[in-house]
Amino acid sequence: MPACRSRRRKAVEAPNLVITNATLYVAAMPLARIDLVQGKPAEYRRTVGEVVYDAMLATLNVPANDRFQIINEHKPENLIADPNYLGISRTADCIFIQVTLNKGRTLDVKKAFYKAVADGLHERLGLRREDVLINLVEVDKVDWSFGNGLASYA
Repeated sequence: MPACRSRRRKAVEAPNLVITNATLYVAAMPLARIDLVQGKPAEYRRTVGEVVYDAMLATLNVPANDRFQIINEHKPENLIADPNYLGISRTADCIFIQVTLNKGRTLDVKKAFYKAVADGLHERLGLRREDVLINLVEVDKVDWSFGNGLASYA
């Protein structure tokens, strides 16, 4: 089941909710891995993390304070993005963002997240939208342990 919380409700229209067998599941719990070229100032890296988190709050329905991010810098030769894959022109400033989250988001919710991140990075840092590569990895809620060696949501 794609949720951390469930409660019985009537059918509702909301892009970030999944309804299965008349139970409403709120999909949450993200882990963001952000990889970028080495040499960006700490403020730049902090802003990237904020933009990703803000987009998760706005579009993916993650709970407040559910912020878990790993930001890695790489030498340019160790961060490889094809400069023209799918006809999208990328530069050496390309950022890779991979978010692991519970299953259940709709295509529209995912598209809204992609747009919010690309637009936010462009607006706040001047990063080209073409230089934002995002990958979502969906898992079951039992795939999380937030500490103590326990399956946190099993």
